[in-house]
Amino acid sequence: MWKVNLSAWPRLFAGRLDQISVQRGQQVASGAPLFALEADDERAARQQAAEQVRAAESQLADLQTGKRVPEVDVSRAQLAQAQAASVRSAAQHKRDEAQYAIGGIALAQLEESRATAASDAARVRELQRDIDVARLPGRTAQRAAQQAQVAAARAALAQAEWKLSRKTVGATQAGLVYDTPFRLGDWVPAGSPVVRLLPPGNVKVRFYVPESELGTFKNGESMRVRCDGCAVPIAAAVTYISSQAEYTPPVIYSNETRRKLVFLVEARPAPADAPKLHPGQPVEVARP
Repeated sequence: MWKVNLSAWPRLFAGRLDQISVQRGQQVASGAPLFALEADDERAARQQAAEQVRAAESQLADLQTGKRVPEVDVSRAQLAQAQAASVRSAAQHKRDEAQYAIGGIALAQLEESRATAASDAARVRELQRDIDVARLPGRTAQRAAQQAQVAAARAALAQAEWKLSRKTVGATQAGLVYDTPFRLGDWVPAGSPVVRLLPPGNVKVRFYVPESELGTFKNGESMRVRCDGCAVPIAAAVTYISSQAEYTPPVIYSNETRRKLVFLVEARPAPADAPKLHPGQPVEVARP
C-alpha cells in the first residue's frame, strides 16, 4: 500500500485568503506561488516603519552637520555688525584718551568710552565663538542616541517587511498539490495549513512482513514495487523496519496471510519514480 508524508504550508498569522494559485492534483515547481492572504495592515505597518526610518536618519544627518547654512549666515551678519561697532568704539576710545590728556574731557567720559570699546570687543569674540559652535556637529552622546534610534527604526522596518512577506507563500520544493482546505475569501486561522504539498521525497510504500521473515530485511535493501498500470516495476529502498509487532490489519493487500504477527516495513522510491504512484494505491512489493 502506498503512503504519503505531506508538507503543509500553515500560516503564522490569521487572515482572509485573497489568492490561491494552485489546485488539487497539480504539480508545482520549486518557487511557484501557492497562495496569499490579505495584507492591508502589514503594508500600512511597513510604510509607517519606512517613514520612521527616514525621519530618524534625517535627524541623525542634522546632528552630524551642525546648523543650517542660513542660520550660520545670520550669525555672520551679526558678527559683521559687531565688528563695525567695535572698530568705532575703539577709535572713539583713542580720541577720548587724547582729549583727556589735554584736559578736554572729564575722566568719567573716558571711562565710559573705555567700557564701550571693551564691551564691543567682547561681543565680537562671542559671535565668533557662536559661529564656530554652529559649524560643529551634535554632541557625541546626542549622535550616539540618535544612531540607536536609527538602528531601532531599521529593525522595526525589517520586522514589518518580514510580516508582510509571510502573507505571500511559494513552494520551497517541487511536488504534488495534495489538498487545498480553504477557498478564496475564507478566513484562515493562524497555524492552519492552506496548502498540503506532497514532495517526491516524502513518498513511501508501507507493507507488512511476517515475523518469520523479519530478520532477512535490512535498511537500504532494494525492493521492487508493482502496481496496476505500472509498465515496469518501480525500484524502492527499505528505509524503516518497525521494532513493534502488530496483528495483521483487517485489510492488507497480499496474496495470502500465513501469520497473524507481522512487522511494518517502509520503503521509498527514487524521487523521479514517486510521481508514478498515487495516494492509497494498492501495490505489490517483492524482492528483486
